[in-house]
Amino acid sequence: MRKGTRLLRHEWPLWASLLLTSWLPDNVLVYRLRGALAHRFFGSCGRDLRICRGLCLDNPAKIHLGSSVYVAHGCCFLANAEIWIEDEVMLAPYCVIATGDHSRVNGSFRHGAVRAAPIRVGKGSWLGAHVTLTAGVTVGAGAAVAAGAVVTRDLPPNVLAAGIPARVIKELSG
Repeated sequence: MRKGTRLLRHEWPLWASLLLTSWLPDNVLVYRLRGALAHRFFGSCGRDLRICRGLCLDNPAKIHLGSSVYVAHGCCFLANAEIWIEDEVMLAPYCVIATGDHSRVNGSFRHGAVRAAPIRVGKGSWLGAHVTLTAGVTVGAGAAVAAGAVVTRDLPPNVLAAGIPARVIKELSG
């Protein structure tokens, strides 16, 4: 997609809808209102999207959200490649989902090419506050990632993961 088309179709309308609702209090009705206004400006989006204030959304055309997704205050989506958030996923405050890694050229990361790989978060997963997902990872369905974890490798379904880098702590049942 050309940059001009992406700006007019996705980024500016999304920014405007979030700006228009930024003065409203954070409560369930406003979360739903923001989601209803913003859903058409993502690559794809299911129903019942709930969005809090203060999001960072880079390249929303590559962000795909399922149904019943909750995105808390201050989350950051950096979509150099596709981001797939499946149904019933909860993102706690200040999660970072970054599909790009910087490469080093002549001793500097500043002008190195970005290596991008898609990220997928499986159905029913929960990312705790300040979780970071790095390029190319998949979080399995029903997984919980503890606050502050940095996910650098795929996580299987139905596990609790924590730490830097995130490691499986235990299997979840139920």
